[in-house]
Amino acid sequence: MPNPKRRHSKTRGRKRRTHYKATAPAASECPNCHTAKLPHRVCPNCGYYNGRSIIVPKNS
Repeated sequence: MPNPKRRHSKTRGRKRRTHYKATAPAASECPNCHTAKLPHRVCPNCGYYNGRSIIVPKNS
């Protein structure tokens, strides 16, 4: 496998990394309590998933 003869500049490396961006996670609405939650996960507010009570959330 070929090795680079010279070091790449900082600019060249940074140009390559311009597309590495953090994206915000998608949020969906809980059909039970209408708060934002991650899709395909139990609602941390009410503890429901797919119309059924899965966990009992801790009330702070």
